[in-house]
Amino acid sequence: MLRILRLTARQLAGWEKAGLVAAAESYSFFDLLQIKKVRDLCAHKVRPAVIRQSLEAMQKQAAGMENPLLEAGAFSAGSRVAFRHEGKLVEPIAGQFMFDFSARDKVVTSTASPKGPTPLVKPGPIPADVAGLFAQGIALEEDSSTQAQAITAYQQVLELDPGHAAAHINLGTLHYNRQDYTLSEKHYRAAIAIDPRYALAYFDLGNVLDETGRVAEAIQAYNTALQLAPTYGDAHYNLALAYEKVREPRKALKHWRAYVKLDTSGPWAVHARNQIQRILQADGLKLVYGGHGS
Repeated sequence: MLRILRLTARQLAGWEKAGLVAAAESYSFFDLLQIKKVRDLCAHKVRPAVIRQSLEAMQKQAAGMENPLLEAGAFSAGSRVAFRHEGKLVEPIAGQFMFDFSARDKVVTSTASPKGPTPLVKPGPIPADVAGLFAQGIALEEDSSTQAQAITAYQQVLELDPGHAAAHINLGTLHYNRQDYTLSEKHYRAAIAIDPRYALAYFDLGNVLDETGRVAEAIQAYNTALQLAPTYGDAHYNLALAYEKVREPRKALKHWRAYVKLDTSGPWAVHARNQIQRILQADGLKLVYGGHGS
């Protein structure tokens, strides 16, 4: 592994000490991909401690993700790490989104490729093993012109490993972005069947249900995601929107408040704070009106 990635034993030992790499006598292909990502980030002057903090923050923000280095596209953003996940580019330590703010209210995936640094993983020949195919699918997702190839890569992953929940998630997201909600829902439900504690799958399923007018079911899906991952900011945000759709502002208020605690400075935090103020003012008016009528 040291020879393939052109590392020194000292570098590897330092990453092990920083908690970025598990000490082992042998390494899987997944380990190789992860260590390569760490190497590339360090080459861009990102300190190991910052990578570790970024990973921990990303795992909190995208609950259900076990390894953001492999499941999301990682970038060096100056001396920090940014992740690209489901159409969003985020610097997780500050909790700041790093792409043009979409006019659309709900936090969902985007078909447009955000402007940002070049991804570290480049599309290339598709390998014939599950780990390599999955990594290739992630790389191919980065460019809208190669997303059809990404779908093929994930389908090949599932042919080799039908129980690969993350491949179902990523396929579901690609179909969601193409507005093929039937296929998208199928893959999200398949991920849940494989791993009933996959918070990200419930969140994504909630988006499909909401998009197709099944708001009550969407609320249930978002609530399940939050039961599994209470700090899942995007789930709080979308659940608040869903409660507002069914005219339950007080239930929405709870989740707007939870969201602004998790995202203090991101672009959606402004909208959440405005919603909190609007609901409180409306409730205040009701209380005043009720007082006059008694």
